[in-house]
Amino acid sequence: MSERIFNFSAGPAVLPVEVLEEARENLLSLGDTGVGIMEHSHRGKAFSAVLAQAEADCRKLASIPDNYRVLFLQGGASTQFFQIPMNFLEDGQTADYLVTGSWSKKAVAQAKRFGTAHVAASSDDRNFTYIPRQFDYSSDPRYVHFTSNNTIFGTQWASEPDAPGSAPLVCDASSDIFCRPIDVSKYGIIYAGAQKNLGPSGVTLVIIRDDLVEAGRSDIPEMLQYRIHAENDSCYNTPPTFGIYLMGLVFKWLLKQGGLDEMHRRNREKAEKLYAAIDESPLFQAAAEADSRSLMNVTFVTGNPDLDAEFISYAKERGLDGLKGHRSVGGMRASIYNAFPPEGVDRLIEVMGEFVRSRG
Repeated sequence: MSERIFNFSAGPAVLPVEVLEEARENLLSLGDTGVGIMEHSHRGKAFSAVLAQAEADCRKLASIPDNYRVLFLQGGASTQFFQIPMNFLEDGQTADYLVTGSWSKKAVAQAKRFGTAHVAASSDDRNFTYIPRQFDYSSDPRYVHFTSNNTIFGTQWASEPDAPGSAPLVCDASSDIFCRPIDVSKYGIIYAGAQKNLGPSGVTLVIIRDDLVEAGRSDIPEMLQYRIHAENDSCYNTPPTFGIYLMGLVFKWLLKQGGLDEMHRRNREKAEKLYAAIDESPLFQAAAEADSRSLMNVTFVTGNPDLDAEFISYAKERGLDGLKGHRSVGGMRASIYNAFPPEGVDRLIEVMGEFVRSRG
């Protein structure tokens, strides 16, 4: 096997090596079943046990209250952009959206298909380089939606916003879920595509409060009703079995590392070290404003697109892959999710220094 390099990709992203090694062993036979994990029936006892354990470990990891359902769905966060308003927003109703990047803009566009999507806050005026602090909520929003971490622009909410009245808070946590402790009881729905911080692409985690499961519309296709997935324990149709299995291994790994408090400590340490190096550099500058910087996606530039491209190539030649920023903003992006090793951050800082010195 080729030697593994440091993978800074924004997603699909780095996974814990020991998780990959365990999965490798179970590809041919899940335990002593004689059947590989990808070959087991989703209705069989072996996979049912995998699914139950994944949910139990997820609940333990995030201290999820009993009045919330944990669902493993398909379609990515992009499906949730329309599934949520389809279930909860009807003509004459308004949902409030806090727009802090490309993905929350996409969520707004989908919500407009089903009702009124009111933008209660936006950082578009400064190219999404900050998290807004003031909100213009509508009089009676059906829910308030925000994106906790903005992968493209490298910004992150330090804490969740307060929703007005009894409006449930809905969060797209795709790129920072479980990077730090979370009080699930403050939310109505939390959803996340797995491929950035939880597992492989193809499975979406949805944590939804019981009353919202029941409140969703029943006149829409079954595959888009949360109650149907809840009633069938995420097995209304064939679920992404391998993705759920691998996500379950990641939950076990996170618990073994010390849980979300320990992950927050590690993530903060990695990010602070990298931001300090960028701030001290005579060449590189951070793209996000200081009080809004992400722990997961560190965006930075030289100010010269040609020089950015030169550094990306320079770094790749030295075993640092995935540093190219999103095509809509350019520059560099170092995604340092839960599973990204601290020594990779150290190596990036070394290479940044070498690149500066190579230019005299």
